[in-house]
Amino acid sequence: MPTRTTVAEWTVAASGDTAAFTHAAAGGYWAPRVWSGRGLAVAEADLAALDKVLGEVLKLPVYWLARARRGDSAAGEAAVWSPPRYDPDDEFVYLTGPCRTDAPVPGYRPVSTFAIDLVHLRGLRIRIAAYRAPK
Repeated sequence: MPTRTTVAEWTVAASGDTAAFTHAAAGGYWAPRVWSGRGLAVAEADLAALDKVLGEVLKLPVYWLARARRGDSAAGEAAVWSPPRYDPDDEFVYLTGPCRTDAPVPGYRPVSTFAIDLVHLRGLRIRIAAYRAPK
């Protein structure tokens, strides 16, 4: 049975080695965008809530069990994700990294749900926190 965590607009269902993310704006303009296997784009206004929900998932036993099963001390490093890039034209922040959908299509597409291996959530949180830090 998946462990569910909800913060603001985000719901995460974590089970096994995967976290499935759902955003309340599923299908709308502000829905997250995923290029399956290549990257993730999130509205800049949603980054604080995504950062918070990532932090909540990192506290769950299912996350730590996935890390232990991986047996790789480098799992969770930020290097698997690119530094975030803000696009002022659409007000989204883009990160290249291991994000995927059930139906891969080329290019960034709005999605209702996307998945990330639990071991990669720490690296994503590090990148988002660094982007949001006062400059």
